[in-house]
Amino acid sequence: MVKSTVRFPEEVLEIVQQHIDEGAFANKSEFQRFAVEYLLTHLEDEYDPLLEEFDEIRGEALGPTVPEATEYIDEADSSDFLRTAGRVRQCAVRGDLETARELIDTRYPPSSPKAMLLDLIVEGATPNRVRSE
Repeated sequence: MVKSTVRFPEEVLEIVQQHIDEGAFANKSEFQRFAVEYLLTHLEDEYDPLLEEFDEIRGEALGPTVPEATEYIDEADSSDFLRTAGRVRQCAVRGDLETARELIDTRYPPSSPKAMLLDLIVEGATPNRVRSE
């Protein structure tokens, strides 16, 4: 292993020490190694952590992950959907509800979760909307 010196503000190290005291990490070195490995897993597509206890530490420090949500987000065609959502919201905010709803209806079937979400965006962005009670 190669030694590397890292300087942190005292306030940061106090927070790190709290997590060590709570048992999430064995010591400052483990915290720092985990932090670097964790960030690399998000920056590099093909990076596999070298820290043997990576998954155990991640579970202890960050809690359980929700793979279903991550998989759903990865599968989403976000670029097209986000462009549509932005346009739908823009029309709704400006009071052009007909165009907003037409965009939704022409791009997604009524039973689509994306259509339902966009309908909620229209409802939430509509100025002076009247709530049904």
